[in-house]
Amino acid sequence: MNTTRETFDKAERLCSTKVISGLFESGNIFYSSLFKVVWGRSPVSLPCPAQVTFSVSKRGFRLAVTRNLIKRRMREAYRKNKRTLYEHLSSENIQIAFVVILKGNAVPDYLAIEKSMKDMINKLIILTSPKSEARSPKSED
Repeated sequence: MNTTRETFDKAERLCSTKVISGLFESGNIFYSSLFKVVWGRSPVSLPCPAQVTFSVSKRGFRLAVTRNLIKRRMREAYRKNKRTLYEHLSSENIQIAFVVILKGNAVPDYLAIEKSMKDMINKLIILTSPKSEARSPKSED
């Protein structure tokens, strides 16, 4: 039985304000059913294949308790489903950083978040594959 721990370590969290602002200035954008994702190749060497941060708008969710609940659900869904993304990035020797932003103003349940997170991870795999690099536009709406 080959079990690997599904963790979300500090090294996997995107905390650098320079990298985050660089993503918003010159990163690629795509949308999934619940999320807006701003991503780009990492300008610095990372200890892991991907660094991510999660964001929920204060305008849509006034209470911090609600925003924290949604971010907790987003982190959990990412933690459970990141393995395929990591395997792809490691095999291609690519390091990326991305920001996941919740769209809308209704609190989604965990199953909806997990389904959208799987779609987002699959889209990231497609966009970071070498075949799509040549035809990948700056931003996709």
